[in-house]
Amino acid sequence: MTYFIKASRFLLEDGEKKDAYLQVNQDRFGFFVDEVPNQANIIDWSGYTVAPGLFDTHIHGINGYDVMDGNTEAIHGISEAILPLGVTRFLPTTLTSSEADLEQAIKAIRDAVKQGLQGAQSEGMFLEGPYFTEKHKGAQNPDYFCDPDEKQFLSWQQLAEGSIVKIALAPERNGAIEFIDSIHKDGVLLSIAHSDASYDCCQKAIHAGANNFVHLFNGMSGLHHREPGVAGAAFIEEQAFAELICDGHHVHPEVASLAAKIKGNKLTLITDCMRAGLMPDGNYMLGEFPVVMEDGIARTESGSLAGSTLRLIDGVKNLQTWTSEPLYDIWHLASLSPAASIGRDDLLGSIATGKIADFVVIDDQLTIQSVTVAGKEKYHKEKSEVNE
Repeated sequence: MTYFIKASRFLLEDGEKKDAYLQVNQDRFGFFVDEVPNQANIIDWSGYTVAPGLFDTHIHGINGYDVMDGNTEAIHGISEAILPLGVTRFLPTTLTSSEADLEQAIKAIRDAVKQGLQGAQSEGMFLEGPYFTEKHKGAQNPDYFCDPDEKQFLSWQQLAEGSIVKIALAPERNGAIEFIDSIHKDGVLLSIAHSDASYDCCQKAIHAGANNFVHLFNGMSGLHHREPGVAGAAFIEEQAFAELICDGHHVHPEVASLAAKIKGNKLTLITDCMRAGLMPDGNYMLGEFPVVMEDGIARTESGSLAGSTLRLIDGVKNLQTWTSEPLYDIWHLASLSPAASIGRDDLLGSIATGKIADFVVIDDQLTIQSVTVAGKEKYHKEKSEVNE
């Protein structure tokens, strides 16, 4: 099926295109045209903006579901809950846990994807842990922390049928540098997280193949003028990606703005959302830890932030407000940069000829009106329905 989208504005990688028609051929974007053929199928979004689908590369759960529930219902639930929020692609994200629980979660993700997700589509799995350090454990369970084990990881990758695309670890753990050097060659994004590593240690990890910093400033040694630490390494290493949670709680707005200025398109906006997202204040679980959410902020009993309840579209709104940068620049930090971080920017993350036609329609307040995945509308605000 071929159709044309008419809109007042399209957000592109390098700017905006106004008052045009965009061709969609089957599941791919075609070309922009000023006029369409007679009898063409036109979807008219005059007065609205069309933007790339958002891509959340770090999400544990939402709407009462968690990846660590270890069942396909949770993965389907997350997929369907984030679709109306403008997210078309995501990486289901695990927590540090027992081998048995991790393997159950991996199987659940694998099986749910095989069954077919009706909402946002999974682009692979993200294992957050268990190779972390206790000093910056955050809401990760230190009882299961251990040194990187290539044999163990490869067994998980086999169970996942090759779909683990990202793993986070603390590079100061024994054998971590060798692990990074070996695993990154298979196309897995090695990420630094929950780490007290020195700057020199981070540099070794980066040179070995690590190319991402998980939730910048959170769960890592901070920037000091005599010891740049993990946060400093994220800033100094220009080619490394750095994730940021823009909810105003995890990172101060001015520091978030500074990160955007320094990292540019190597900054990736994430949610790190847990099951309390979209839910009322109250008591929840994050892995094995009880969590209390008050005023939308989730914390463990010790007071540590326990993931977030952020919607990715709100992270975009926040950072755009804080920086006053053009919307298309900030938007792509939540679409194209995440895709680039896992090497999928050739097909995903922006409106460009030949790329998969994932897009959202927004009004001037960035309210989601419609969400399309691979050329098929899956959500429409007025009807609130999913088209098969």
